[in-house]
Amino acid sequence: MAIVTESFPPVFNGVANSVVRVLETLKAEGHEAIVIAPTTTGKYFNGFRTYKVPSLPLFQFQLGIPNPIVTMILEDFEPDVVHAASPVLLGAQAVAWAERNNVPSVAIFQTDIAAYAQRYGFKVLRPLVDRAMATFHAGATINLAPTTEVAEYLDRIGLSDVAVWGRGVALDLYHPSRKQSPAVAKIREEVAPSGQRIVGFVGRLAAEKQVDRFSELLGIPNTTFLLVGDGPERPKLEQKFKGADVHFVGKQTGEDLANYYASMDVFVHFGAEETFGQTIQEAQAAGIPVLAPNSGGPKFLVEHGVSGYLIESSAVNGFTPVLEELLDSVALQAKIGEGGRRSVLEKSWAVNNAKLLEFYAAAIDLNKSLNPIELLVA
Repeated sequence: MAIVTESFPPVFNGVANSVVRVLETLKAEGHEAIVIAPTTTGKYFNGFRTYKVPSLPLFQFQLGIPNPIVTMILEDFEPDVVHAASPVLLGAQAVAWAERNNVPSVAIFQTDIAAYAQRYGFKVLRPLVDRAMATFHAGATINLAPTTEVAEYLDRIGLSDVAVWGRGVALDLYHPSRKQSPAVAKIREEVAPSGQRIVGFVGRLAAEKQVDRFSELLGIPNTTFLLVGDGPERPKLEQKFKGADVHFVGKQTGEDLANYYASMDVFVHFGAEETFGQTIQEAQAAGIPVLAPNSGGPKFLVEHGVSGYLIESSAVNGFTPVLEELLDSVALQAKIGEGGRRSVLEKSWAVNNAKLLEFYAAAIDLNKSLNPIELLVA
């Protein structure tokens, strides 16, 4: 297995996290793999050989640059399948190599570059970027989308052999029982020393996450706000919320991140452009009631009134009354938190990635003139 990814540790985002989890599954199943990425932590990661390639920054991401070294690595490794994670230029090179050499490939759409272009003031480029994304994915044996909505988008831009593969969640790490731990009690003492309710967010502090909209919630009494994550918008947000009861704790991982989730009474995500929304799943696994926009990925993660609440993002102060109702009722928090936990119980990384292995097998079959989509739904 050759995994060619546009994001990898020490960079940590949804794409990188997904790749790390896939590697865990491949290791557990005894598969051989390499990783080609614009960032690495060294020559090996979790026992797998990694290769760092040249890159340049784009919208706060490192964009891998195609180069002959990638071809040499792939030819030397001779993969059975090429896995292109959120392919742009680097991933497109790997997919094209696989097509030329009759090697099956699976391309996973995870980042809506066209939406980023629009968000950052390049709306006129959206049709061009859409066509580019279609080109990047076109040679793949199978294209995977995180939701049915994204699958429909890939179909509209001309791709075929599209199926849906979501994301898993670490059910043991993010667990409601953690709320009673001494570590979580310590966080609550530090963040809410007067017993305030804690409303939190986890994610990159970037413009598309719309974290600035937390200003709409600041008038809610006896409430403090916890922002977990880092990113280009942090200085601007710290200035905006200067003097308010808002706590910035930076990027967190592992047990520390799980403890911050568990310290929250409610999780709020304003970002209306999420292709999936992994931190929403993590909050649900932790038993934290979620408020999220009724658009993009969150629509497929949250059942309104059962596993969270979906709010029309265009509504001015639309989140505030729902949040106030939740904060005023511990019983309602428990009910929605339990509903969120139940909604992800069948979404462990083991279950999720077992499905990915099926897609790998289906890609191999399709390379032998079989239809993987029919095989998987039969």
